[in-house]
Amino acid sequence: MSSRTEPSFRESVDLMFNRAVKLMDLPPGLEEKIRVCNATYTVRFGVRLRGAMHTFTGYRSVHSEHMEPVKGGIRYATGVNQDEVEALAALMTYKCALVEAPFGGSKGGLCIDPREYEEHELELITRRFAYELAKRDLIHPSQNVPAPDMGTGEREMAWIADQYARMNTTDINAKACVTGKPLNAGGISGRVEATGRGVQYALQEFFRHEEDKAAAGLSGKLDGKRVIVQGLGNVGYHAAKFLSEEDGSRIIGIIERDGGLFNADGLDVEAVRNWIVKHDGVSGYPDAQFVENGAALLEEECDILIPAALEGVINLSNAQRVKAPLIIEAANGPVTAGADEILRKKGCVIIPDMYANAGGVTVSYFEWVKNLSHIRFGRMQRRQEEARHQLVIDELQRLDDVMGDTWSMSPDFKEKYLKGAGELELVRSGLDDTMRAAYQSMREVWHSRDDVTDLRTAAYLVSIDKVAKSYHAKGL
Repeated sequence: MSSRTEPSFRESVDLMFNRAVKLMDLPPGLEEKIRVCNATYTVRFGVRLRGAMHTFTGYRSVHSEHMEPVKGGIRYATGVNQDEVEALAALMTYKCALVEAPFGGSKGGLCIDPREYEEHELELITRRFAYELAKRDLIHPSQNVPAPDMGTGEREMAWIADQYARMNTTDINAKACVTGKPLNAGGISGRVEATGRGVQYALQEFFRHEEDKAAAGLSGKLDGKRVIVQGLGNVGYHAAKFLSEEDGSRIIGIIERDGGLFNADGLDVEAVRNWIVKHDGVSGYPDAQFVENGAALLEEECDILIPAALEGVINLSNAQRVKAPLIIEAANGPVTAGADEILRKKGCVIIPDMYANAGGVTVSYFEWVKNLSHIRFGRMQRRQEEARHQLVIDELQRLDDVMGDTWSMSPDFKEKYLKGAGELELVRSGLDDTMRAAYQSMREVWHSRDDVTDLRTAAYLVSIDKVAKSYHAKGL
């Protein structure tokens, strides 16, 4: 197949949607209603910078309002276009349905390279973009709630939240207009790490099931598994960090914009991250082999491949040479529809993006709830929980004293058991529970139906069914 037959990102999403709905019995017309984007707003606004007027183009797409508010990130990138934003909004609808976050799907983007602007210039641009969206209720706590995406982060979300608050001075829930904010601006502990942490929890759940590991030709635990990560941004960094430090996985390859690093014995993720921050790339990193064509590492032998940056990096041109038996899509749409078909025929198991990177929207949901309730998680119950645990420790201590050398508490048991759950622990617990439950719903369909041969189709079936039931409940 030639590169000309490669589907676009939007076409890939539609093709995967079509593959799933063929296996469903949806009422006439409902399939089309779920597929199409409800609305896309295009804005072109001017900002005076460096003594001249600069015009910027931005988008905010609402895919489905079967539940409100709608939810989805805002990305800053030069390649942002309407098709991409609408495809990402569709994925958000299915993602939220799959992990049972009570949102419809939305997405936004601004055609800009944020690295070309000073911080104060970015603030002016972001605030004007936020103004243009907010005055049309495309940023609103009960209608449309953005979050960070590629090229944006806590800083931009704080600017957006402040801009909305300036425009809505009597809205007591103003902080809930956007998630992914810094802690001191109404954010929640664990949001920055959330998507990468969700990738870790997804892999942990996959490795709990012997049947699923066997489908990928793998066995054992995550400990010692060889991992290659494409993109060491926020998501790739946290996924690699947690897998290596907590699960014992070996990060043998890291791919960045300027090339890749390879070390069969494993890379120090923290050291590589620090090098990238300091040198704006991986070139020159001393403790690994530098590969000028970083994309070649996608085809290196490993146990787990984690594409965590751009869409379409695994496509018709390289899918046949990808050797990883297990791919987990930490980015949105990193495997095209054509590549997906090739990989499935080879026996590769793909943990799909709509599930694998749902950690971000899940913890965004927790942040939204926190903002609406105006109280941090753990504030009411933590000390009472510790007091109850103290009663158990006191009894065990008494038993320890009576029995002497015969029995005693483990050295660190008391400290661990006495510590009540704070906000971070509760957020991680909620995320872990969400990722486990969503995976169970997918694998049940995967293993119970002969016409479902992969997790992606299973994920679409579960999510589309939930969206369809929401529409039915609303009388549509």
